[in-house]
Amino acid sequence: MPSFDTVLDPNLVEVRNAVDQTTKEIGTRFDFKGTSAAIEFKEKEKEITILGDSDFQLDQVRDILNNKLTKRQVDIRFLDIGKAEKIGGDKVKQVIKLKAGIEAELAKKITKLIKDSKLKVTASIQGDTVRVQGAKRDDLQAAMALMKKDLTEAPLTFNNFRD
Repeated sequence: MPSFDTVLDPNLVEVRNAVDQTTKEIGTRFDFKGTSAAIEFKEKEKEITILGDSDFQLDQVRDILNNKLTKRQVDIRFLDIGKAEKIGGDKVKQVIKLKAGIEAELAKKITKLIKDSKLKVTASIQGDTVRVQGAKRDDLQAAMALMKKDLTEAPLTFNNFRD
C-alpha cells in the first residue's frame, strides 16, 4: 500500500552554516564593533542563542540570521522565537528554538484535515510524524497538495514515499 511520512525537520547543517555566516557578519560590521553581539547554536538542544547590548541589537542580529537562513533555503517558520531577557548589566539574551517533529496538536489538525477532505487516504500519528496511506499514488499527491495549501503555519516536508 503506497504511503509517505509527513515530518517537520529542519536541515541542521544549513542552520549551522547560516549561524556561522551570521557570526562572520557580526564580526565584520562596523555597528557591532565593541559590542557584546554574538550568536551561538547548540545542535543537541536545537536552539540558537543571541546575545546583545539592547533589544534593537537583538533585532538586527535576528534579521541577519533570517536573511542567511532564507538564502540557504531554510524556512524561518522553523524558528520559535523566545522572549528577550536581561542577563546582568545592560546585556540582553534571546533563545530561539528550532521546531523539529510534529507536535500532537498539529498532528491532530493534519489527520482531521485529511479525514474532512474526502480523499481515499488514511492518516495515522506515529510519534512525531504523520503517516498517510492510500490505494493510489494520485490520492497521496492530492493529500500532499492539500496539506501544503491549508497548513501554512508549519513548513511540512514529506519523505519515506513508498509504493
